[in-house]
Amino acid sequence: MAHLPQIRIPATYMRGGTSKGVFFSLTDLPPAAQVAGPERDALLLRVIGSPDPYAKHTDGMGGATSSTSKTVILSKSTQADHDVDYLFGQVAIDKPFVDWSGNCGNLTAAVGSFAISNGLIDPNRVPHNGTAVVRIWQANIQKTIIAHVPITDGEVQETGDFELDGVTFPAAEVQVEFLDPADGEGAMFPTGNVVDVLEVPGVGSFNATMINAGIPTIFINAADINYVGTELQDDINNDDKALTMFETIRAYGAVKMGLIKHIDEAAARQHTPKVAFVAPATEYVSSSGKAVTTADIDLVVRALSMGKLHHAMMGTAAVAIGTAAAIPGTLVNLAAGGGERSAVRFGHPSGTLRVGAEAQLVDGQWQVKKAIMSRSARVLMEGQVRVPQ
Repeated sequence: MAHLPQIRIPATYMRGGTSKGVFFSLTDLPPAAQVAGPERDALLLRVIGSPDPYAKHTDGMGGATSSTSKTVILSKSTQADHDVDYLFGQVAIDKPFVDWSGNCGNLTAAVGSFAISNGLIDPNRVPHNGTAVVRIWQANIQKTIIAHVPITDGEVQETGDFELDGVTFPAAEVQVEFLDPADGEGAMFPTGNVVDVLEVPGVGSFNATMINAGIPTIFINAADINYVGTELQDDINNDDKALTMFETIRAYGAVKMGLIKHIDEAAARQHTPKVAFVAPATEYVSSSGKAVTTADIDLVVRALSMGKLHHAMMGTAAVAIGTAAAIPGTLVNLAAGGGERSAVRFGHPSGTLRVGAEAQLVDGQWQVKKAIMSRSARVLMEGQVRVPQ
């Protein structure tokens, strides 16, 4: 039996923040994959190496974690006053589907770099030296993001001394602004409350802050589920009972947020919402061995992504944290000490992260115009990815 040869597709493998993924220009994809649908999903699944029952991604570009099983499709923007359209696909590891329901805030830091280097930005908007301001349209959630990309001698500068916990080596700093970060699927607080009682059969009833900002997120107090808030990945990810509990919380929270109609639908929507648990600032030792003290942070946060505790913090979840911290009375705000604040520094498994956000009450509804944080990005490899036909 004759077998068709592999096809070659131009691609770039990039790190953005504490994530990495395979980046494509829309026009470089095969025609059938240039539009949303099963052909596109099948291609991206094969690129990453999913579904993989061995959970290793040996036969693909994925890294078998939620942080490294990601794909990005970029094109010149179709939106007025924007430079590039950014579409993010979170590829499941052991299941045959791509989740398009949310953004990746970490990979956002690499979008401007790729767009500039691949001719998707008007050259007149890129200085010979200085900072390029890239206006990104995040197509998954219909939001504007501004990336400030350093430029040296007309090219993206990737090297530098900016250190980001969760990333081994320093690089150039990329400041990212998430404008009007309330998620496009509804109100910032879909229930109308900054704190609700979430009833989860088989788990219990406890307070929860459910917020649409950056990415839909369910925040709960660590103490209410018998955690401290300083747990590392092995404390959660090696405990099947704990993972089942968090997935059950996520499913019932998704229903209460109006993201799904029945808990059974959560299995097909793994990327959103996220579940995170918070606690007041507590000393701990990060996964790299770095000591984090109460003088370094305002609170501790742990978040799950694609069914596992994240090794650091998702960028979009950091936006949710910063936004919730700025709004008095949320569980995040209370864990940080309460009151009004325009920035918060939180501890995560790999270290610390600072995110800023300013909230205001308008006609009885909380609004946040902007959330800001710094990340870094760099190209790891570029060329062509090969995929069996």
